[in-house]
Amino acid sequence: MNLIKLVIYAFKTVFMVNVLLVGVSTAYAGDENCWAEFFQNSGYAGPHFRLSGPVELNNLQNVNGENWASRIDSLKVGPKAKLVVFENINFKLTLKEIAKYPDLIRSLGSTEQDVKEDSELIFGANATIHDLSDFNFHHKIRSLKMDCIK
Repeated sequence: MNLIKLVIYAFKTVFMVNVLLVGVSTAYAGDENCWAEFFQNSGYAGPHFRLSGPVELNNLQNVNGENWASRIDSLKVGPKAKLVVFENINFKLTLKEIAKYPDLIRSLGSTEQDVKEDSELIFGANATIHDLSDFNFHHKIRSLKMDCIK
């Protein structure tokens, strides 16, 4: 039984080293169904990359050696993943400061939820987003968080 644990530990260590070498800071999830795939073009076309979760990327400037900031236009989420994408780096909400002033938000004809939705999107398990422009998020993703769900 100890040999099995040693093999699993070695696998996790090698996985982490490989992940760090390609510039993706992630932790070993242990679940092959916790992933998201990102595509440059709508319709799941063009250059793409896949991340295993859980993972938090405060920017997309070095994902597998490439700058993916503001390049993603379609995506797929695995069956045991929850994905949150942000318009800004460091998971910052675009209009976060204006959200502190509810009277101003109402005077602009918006709600606090509208402000939040303009700068982040949340996708549940098995989401398939053909074109992020449907959400007014065409090539806007600059940071992301993915959690694994049970």
